[in-house]
Amino acid sequence: MPNRPIENIVIVGGGTAGWMTAAALSHMLSGQKYAIHLVESEEIGTVGVGEATVPHIRFFNQKLGFDEADFMAKTKATFKLGIEFCNWARAGDSYIHPFGAFGESIGGVAFHQHWARMQRASGGHPIEDYSLPVMAARACRFAYPAEDPDSLLSTYSYAFQFDAGLYAKYLRAYAEERGVKRHEGKIIDVALESESGFVQSVQMDNGTSLSADLFVDCSGFRGLLIEGALQSGYENWQHWLPCDRAVAVPCATAGPLTPYTRATAQDAGWIWRIPLQHRVGNGHVYCSNYISDDVAAATLVDQLESAPLAKLNQLRFVTGKRRKQWSKNVVAIGLSAGFLEPLESTSIHLIQLAIGRLLEFFPDQSWDPALASEYNRLMDLEYERVRDFLILHYHATERDDTPFWNYVRTMPIPDSLTHKINMFRERGVVVNYRDGMFLDASWIAVYLGQRVIPQNNDPLGEAIPEADLQAKFDRLRSDCHIAAQGLATHADFIRQIGAHAH
Repeated sequence: MPNRPIENIVIVGGGTAGWMTAAALSHMLSGQKYAIHLVESEEIGTVGVGEATVPHIRFFNQKLGFDEADFMAKTKATFKLGIEFCNWARAGDSYIHPFGAFGESIGGVAFHQHWARMQRASGGHPIEDYSLPVMAARACRFAYPAEDPDSLLSTYSYAFQFDAGLYAKYLRAYAEERGVKRHEGKIIDVALESESGFVQSVQMDNGTSLSADLFVDCSGFRGLLIEGALQSGYENWQHWLPCDRAVAVPCATAGPLTPYTRATAQDAGWIWRIPLQHRVGNGHVYCSNYISDDVAAATLVDQLESAPLAKLNQLRFVTGKRRKQWSKNVVAIGLSAGFLEPLESTSIHLIQLAIGRLLEFFPDQSWDPALASEYNRLMDLEYERVRDFLILHYHATERDDTPFWNYVRTMPIPDSLTHKINMFRERGVVVNYRDGMFLDASWIAVYLGQRVIPQNNDPLGEAIPEADLQAKFDRLRSDCHIAAQGLATHADFIRQIGAHAH
């Protein structure tokens, strides 16, 4: 006898995580006997921090069959070629972490190896001069990547910057068209089965009780089911990622529409700037041990490019993750699973990844514990590798001008990150893993952007004379500049493809 399939799914919480989950499940499980219910309350606001994304979101949207121009118009989205980091290694520094390559390998040796060799020999231009997506971002220009792999215009990818509330609304319409039923209200009680400890049902404040085989906890920081009911535990990473609060506010755009997000380091944290078609999202992420809420809010308002368009939104969080993101018949997705702060726009990607893993290991009513165990193992790996990448931004600094920067510069870091930094500093080696969202170019961008320069280089590159390398560098730098200047402006491109908000 085959095991009985799961038939009823309840998603607790809406927002980006809840509606991404509902949309994906309603699409991927279509044609099968699944009833999907989602509970959310208009009274409980969503965090709304995750307005910037990484390129993986395009494949999520494509899998659901979204028309990109329609999606962008409805969410007031802009394109994103990368993230600019200001003042991180030193005050006055600026570099862009692009969604694309730096140069190309020469003689079978990675470009950054040759660049580091030339820097030690005679100095030269920053590595971003050899990256088309950086040059295009700096010039506020954009085009779709070329499909021809030999074209310079194929050397980058892109993501989006959008209104997370409008994205949730867009996903909701999609999910409801495919049979997902939304329930308005708050959950006031959770019933557990006496023997198994599984969640049996959730009780709403309007008297409705919803039972299910599988529950997906998208209730945000509270973790209503995964923590409140099942007490799965939380792994606190604040000693490595000490920022624990944020204050956010939108303002009107003043200036050209930039195809990148900006993260500007402050005395005790950093300020984000996310340009959308209709406004700019701004926020100050900070550590409350080193700055008060009032000063943090004033610092943000002082740096806005125009007057605030809404009241300040205060957020509190603890960086880390649940010890189990899948426990019994509950899978936590989004902020209920963990939070690693918005520095590299990873929140929505981790939601997408969790949904993909859930579908990969989708259970039946036998609840084979091996599925949850493997899911948790892989999600732990992803969170830890994102964690290391974020810690790198704070730790690889020369700043000693405030107590906050002194702390992160000198704090003990995970052994896994120490190994990565040592390998790069010694000989430009980027430690690779089978799993992990950030590719070589991402690590290279942050290492070099924050002055972690290889002391030695791959000896296989030594056979190429410096004069030959310089000629290749000059040609590539010119090609990147010319190609970037040949693209449409970011705003014009959005209009040309019909993606502008009406």
